[in-house]
Amino acid sequence: EAGITILQMLSLHLTPHSECFLCPHRYEYETTISPTSNLSSNSFLCVENRSQTLKPTQDPTECVKEMKSLMWIYVLVGNIIRGIGETPIMPLGISYIEDFAKSENSPLYIGILETGKMFGPIIGLLLGSFCARIYVDTGSVNTDDLTITPTDTRWVGAWWIGFLVCAGVNVLTSIPFFFFPKTLPKEGLQDNVDGTENAREEKHREKVKEENRGITKDFLPFMKSLSCNRIYMLLILTSVLQINAFINMFTFLPKYLEQQYGKSTSEVVLLIGVYNLPPICIGYLLIGFIMKKFKITVKKAAYMSFCLSLFEYLLYYFHFMIACDNFQVAGLTTSYEGVQHPLYVENKVLDDCNTRCSCLTNTWDPVCGDNGLSYMSACLAGCEKSVGTGTHMVFQNCSCIQSSGNASAVLGLCNKGPDCANKLQYFLIMSVIGSFIYSITAIPGYMVLLRCIKPEEKSLGIGLHAFCTRIFAGIPAPIYFGALIDRTCLHWGTLKCGEPGACRMYNINNFRRIYLVLPAALRGSSYVPAFFILILMRKFQFPGEMDSSETELADMKLTVKKSECTDVHGIPKVENDGELKTRL
Repeated sequence: EAGITILQMLSLHLTPHSECFLCPHRYEYETTISPTSNLSSNSFLCVENRSQTLKPTQDPTECVKEMKSLMWIYVLVGNIIRGIGETPIMPLGISYIEDFAKSENSPLYIGILETGKMFGPIIGLLLGSFCARIYVDTGSVNTDDLTITPTDTRWVGAWWIGFLVCAGVNVLTSIPFFFFPKTLPKEGLQDNVDGTENAREEKHREKVKEENRGITKDFLPFMKSLSCNRIYMLLILTSVLQINAFINMFTFLPKYLEQQYGKSTSEVVLLIGVYNLPPICIGYLLIGFIMKKFKITVKKAAYMSFCLSLFEYLLYYFHFMIACDNFQVAGLTTSYEGVQHPLYVENKVLDDCNTRCSCLTNTWDPVCGDNGLSYMSACLAGCEKSVGTGTHMVFQNCSCIQSSGNASAVLGLCNKGPDCANKLQYFLIMSVIGSFIYSITAIPGYMVLLRCIKPEEKSLGIGLHAFCTRIFAGIPAPIYFGALIDRTCLHWGTLKCGEPGACRMYNINNFRRIYLVLPAALRGSSYVPAFFILILMRKFQFPGEMDSSETELADMKLTVKKSECTDVHGIPKVENDGELKTRL
């Protein structure tokens, strides 16, 4: 499921008219350049005294029909089915581990589970990188006639291949779940004294019955009890703020790296998979092993994770210093003389060198001049002649290109240079360090969540936590963050109907501020409830802080109380061990 989620985030880069193997129409990217050189009229070049200004040709009724495509229903239904199958795995799976494992082994087992979850994004990113290099309509169009490359913002990769592969893998991985037993003996029961095993097994059977009955009978009391658990509610608030920041950063990370450092989607996806996810896997396993090996209590681990997380948060601010400038596009980010000054508006894209050409000002067919400056189209560069076909097309006699060369241009934007490539390496190194520290802090935080709620409320508590994070973080975060990023767009693409399409060029300075400042604010605010959690934990006695034998005995003497709107989870200081065991 994690791999499919990665592929869905990659599909954010698709334009509204990208098609798939189920769709009747083929993807037609925005261009005025003909794929062949045998042209009766070089309409995309600079031609004086042109009788008619170029306009995209499309039947309006056809446009309306395309805009009313119902293919999105397939995606909606697929997500609903995937959510139904995915949701029980984490809440019930973690509860399953916590119920049948020793308290000192739970962090390691959960760390292994979280590491396994990372293999999905790793495989999904590698698969996505491979698919992004393949044209979306491969097999049905002649790719030699294409005038765009994978580095172009108009390029759409064969994203649908990844969904077909992941669908087959999901079917295969679902088979072992049918062989899981309904219940397991709790880890360590075989070492107990004879005569107690049957009693404990009977107690576990009663516990299972109680949990099943709790779905209907005890749902409202459990909800009331959880809502009165101050540590639990503060943990949900902290998680919502943290996940808002994380989803915003990860969802738009490919677009940010493309615009900031000038990389293609396939390169960016591969870099994310190689640099970010392996450190997370190592961190999950390492912290789980450390907590088991050195018997670190949840309370001590929580203090340690808070300090490390705060340290990683301060390191995050170094990203503000690892920045590149905008692409140098004449008439958009720089003047035609190559001088950078306040960004242009649309009516400034014309200059003395191209006013005679009758060019479209809203067409995005970028070319790179041999003077190192990019232009929105060959026509706006003043080019009067073209040689070659497809991506190898070269434009000559360009009146706007002032250089010591032959005033020629090639398709695509100019590269940002070696300095920007070096800054990308620094960014990736900081991402490795940040991902590793972040993963170390995740497992102790989740252990606090598991141990601060009563055993009979565990499944409901984990499910409610997942529900809140998805409703208040997973769904709204990409919507409001994407709307803010769209406000930084400098040039929108144009669909065949004349409607605005995908953004082709962003003001990277404003983009960077939104991308870095908003997650920083969200993460910074999450440390306020986290700090109060540490204060409340000082008076909280976790079951895992006792020896395993004492925990088992306390578990045998568990007294189930009716949920009241009091802090029954924050156990105060007691007079003796007997009273503590009875309360537990």
